[in-house]
Amino acid sequence: MTGEVLFSVTQKQRLLELGAGPETLEMHFNLESERNRYFNTLSKELSTKNMEMLNQLRTTVRRPALTRIAAQAVESLVKAGFVEVVTPAFLSRNLIKKMNILENDDLWQQIFWIDKNRCLRPMLAPNLYFILGHLQRLWPRPIQLFEIGSCWRKESKGAHHIEEFTMLNLVELGCQGEPQDRLVEIVDLVMSKFGLSYELVKDTSQVYGFTMDVICKGVEVASGATGPHPLDRNWNIIDSWAGLGVGLERVAMLVTGKLNIHRVGRSLIYLDGARLNI
Repeated sequence: MTGEVLFSVTQKQRLLELGAGPETLEMHFNLESERNRYFNTLSKELSTKNMEMLNQLRTTVRRPALTRIAAQAVESLVKAGFVEVVTPAFLSRNLIKKMNILENDDLWQQIFWIDKNRCLRPMLAPNLYFILGHLQRLWPRPIQLFEIGSCWRKESKGAHHIEEFTMLNLVELGCQGEPQDRLVEIVDLVMSKFGLSYELVKDTSQVYGFTMDVICKGVEVASGATGPHPLDRNWNIIDSWAGLGVGLERVAMLVTGKLNIHRVGRSLIYLDGARLNI
């Protein structure tokens, strides 16, 4: 359709909530009456699709995509010899600073501070560093750890950002061979379980400097780094290591074909990608 009539703001918002794609939202019509008829038909179709998704959750899968994907990762990592740990969601100001994140840094401004000395963790790495600092005295190499847990950042709004998100972080301390080669193996170990094709792109980050990002369908879903690294001295770590952080909501978004990360994250509006007010 090539007319000049577009969906209204309210109509666009409703169609977006129900899962319409960007091409649909930008459709043109010749008449408002034509647009309204199409809107009514499409919204009913999308509501039916959302209801089908809710019924599938109730009768078939019984677990949301986010937890199914997390379970797949756990199965793969445990089988490969990694040990799962569970650490506190609160971080001290001292641990944040040991990651070389300071008050004038952008990442510092994204942190949810609980009080003067504690915050909701914006990443899992400080706790894993802390544990490795002790286990390096107690366990033989390689030491393989991973954690899956919530992190919080004051993220900018967008289809790929969410303020509470689920991270999978894993690290191998005392790599056999080159850490960069081991990182590539770890990426494949994790990503192959999700069934997503990916490419590796070199990049930089505020915390680790040089990183290796994992890109799927144009979306960054993970980022890896290797050591020895200057941060290691804060935990008296001297061995080589390879580590990877994976944003599981982004993986879930791509696996399920959703266009917005909020549909697969922790929500009271969506349930496993389905809108509840239908």
